[in-house]
Amino acid sequence: MIKKTIEKAQQSMFFTLKDTLDQRHPLYQLTKAINWEQFEKLFSPLYCQDNGRPCKPIRLMVGLLILKHLRNLSDESVVEQWSENLYYQYFCGESEFVAGQPCDASELVHFRNRIGEVGIEQILKESIRINGEDSKEEAVNIDTTVQEKNITYPIDDKLYKRIIKRCRKISEEEGLPVRQSYTRTLKQLSVIQRFRNNAKSHKKVKKADKKVKTIAGRLLRELERNLGEGTTYQKEIELYKRVLNQGKNDKDKIYSLHEPEVKCISKGKAHKKHEFGNKVSIVLTQYTRVIVGALSFRNPYDGHTLPETLSQTERLLDGQCPKRATVDRGYRWKDIVNGVVIQTPKPFNKKQTKYKQVKIKKDFTRRAGIEPIIGHLKQDHRLGRNFYKGIIGDSMNLMLAAAAFNFKRMMRKWKSSFWRFFDYKNIWKYFFKSDLLVISPIPKTTF
Repeated sequence: MIKKTIEKAQQSMFFTLKDTLDQRHPLYQLTKAINWEQFEKLFSPLYCQDNGRPCKPIRLMVGLLILKHLRNLSDESVVEQWSENLYYQYFCGESEFVAGQPCDASELVHFRNRIGEVGIEQILKESIRINGEDSKEEAVNIDTTVQEKNITYPIDDKLYKRIIKRCRKISEEEGLPVRQSYTRTLKQLSVIQRFRNNAKSHKKVKKADKKVKTIAGRLLRELERNLGEGTTYQKEIELYKRVLNQGKNDKDKIYSLHEPEVKCISKGKAHKKHEFGNKVSIVLTQYTRVIVGALSFRNPYDGHTLPETLSQTERLLDGQCPKRATVDRGYRWKDIVNGVVIQTPKPFNKKQTKYKQVKIKKDFTRRAGIEPIIGHLKQDHRLGRNFYKGIIGDSMNLMLAAAAFNFKRMMRKWKSSFWRFFDYKNIWKYFFKSDLLVISPIPKTTF
């Protein structure tokens, strides 16, 4: 239920955050720049009006989501730090200091699921709007990267043991009989598997792996017989069967039981041959470095991601689509997509003038600048490891990371512009060679 708004006409006589905090602080200026009312209008219809417990303020929840990716924090950490940081509280709409946590960390999960991908996209759109004219360039750079999921490195033996553990748990919860638990047998097999890298133990380890798979199949078939038909665990049982039946060279393999949609992607990196997650596409303006598009996919060919990526960019820019996009060789065989000219590295045409060749070469030089941007998204804004669940979580994490990057860009811009004005070494330029200060002569006085 929507919480009733409280009129705050009479404020504290001695202490208000608005008058106490430093108004030159970038987070203070970001608070003034964001249009919070649009989030209230968009997300209010998602709540019932006269039933249930009053919800937390929408501005509070949106502010916590932004701060989480802006400061690279977890749900628990951002809620804990909110009670200690006055700028965080002012950013989320508080006028006075509030002691205690604003909400439980799990409420951020429920709020993300409530607003969905459409709501997260509105946050990204607002971050683009704040950057103003910098986001309206005709030329953009596009590249793809892998957003890794929060799973361990997939090994067949590891998946089989998790199936065994899950079958035992279901049998215990439902009170089903188990003919044999294989507890001692699995301990003995684990001791043998420890020496996997020893050349003399190769045959024993291979035999132990096969035995673990056999035990997982036995427990799964026994569980299926005891549960019968029409059970609520049917979807899980089908998933476990796929894991046990999949081969080494099969397509659409299962790499994780709690994240079955994860794909194995190879980007040709020397230090990381395989990455387990999903592919994402980033659209960056060529000179101002504003992210104007961020879309999540599974694992398609890079060129097939262009139509949907450019459609999202046009949607985020209110119908204004870039005219030229510079990409790498992973997008080859694509020349024009949705009316946008796609520039791919290839030998120059003899009909092209020298000026045109130099211009194209500069575009490809600028395209390389998207690589460090992707690095910042992964290291500073939680794109490197995705903790959100499911395919929807992949899209949410990407767009929130892109929005945080755009917000942080403007915060750096405001901070640098302030210190550029107060450059004490060159302060005479501002006061004596500009119109900021007009020095008038001292009038003569008569005595």
